[in-house]
Amino acid sequence: MRFLCLFMRTISSFRVTRFNKLTSREDFGARRQMSVKNKTTRHTAPENKKDRIMKKSQTRGFFPTFNFTLLTVALLQTACASSARAAAGHDNRAPEVPPSLVVPEGNKVSFHAYAVGVQIYGATANTNSPTGFAWTFRAPEAVLYDADGNVVGLHYAFAGPTRPAWESESGSRVVGARTAAPVTVTPGAIPWLILNAVSTNTVGPGIFERTTYIQRVNTTGGLAPAAAPTQLGQEARVPYTAEYFFYRETN
Repeated sequence: MRFLCLFMRTISSFRVTRFNKLTSREDFGARRQMSVKNKTTRHTAPENKKDRIMKKSQTRGFFPTFNFTLLTVALLQTACASSARAAAGHDNRAPEVPPSLVVPEGNKVSFHAYAVGVQIYGATANTNSPTGFAWTFRAPEAVLYDADGNVVGLHYAFAGPTRPAWESESGSRVVGARTAAPVTVTPGAIPWLILNAVSTNTVGPGIFERTTYIQRVNTTGGLAPAAAPTQLGQEARVPYTAEYFFYRETN
């Protein structure tokens, strides 16, 4: 959380910008390709990366625009306030989490990343909604940073919303599958998670090689809009932040 708090202080001095939508999927895909091509490059200006990824966001065709800078500051203030809940457990790098999200013995934290991006929702038909439509989660899109603010990778949907992936700039990748129910820790934020690594989709070499478990903690934002969509094709790209802890077997 040290990096997120530092970023909050930095971005608060930036100029205020209005925005209408997040960068397209094509731009995010190009970022994924460039991350592999530039695998030996270290980026030391995370605020510029975040501005590019999240400079514009709205629910297309329905919700009003927001001010990104002020929203991000609010999210990161919440993240900083919640950092105390991620105090070290038995593994001195592991966060303190609800019992159902504890990683089994025999695994230790191998990497810790901070994510800034969006949770993407799409309109689907729903007879229980007053509008006839409801928001359904589709995918995450986020940039991953280390504690020093360097871009280290990307977070995206590998095979639909139930198979998220984390990919490093060197090309290593881990794909997760949820085996335990999510736990809401902070009201108004997406829940905390534990995911098992899908070994057949986890590749290296790199920081995500041999990953066995992933935890998502200290989340802010990211929930689907409260107001239901009014037609198919609408999309909501909701800003969020989180910390991800990656584990490997100790033997």
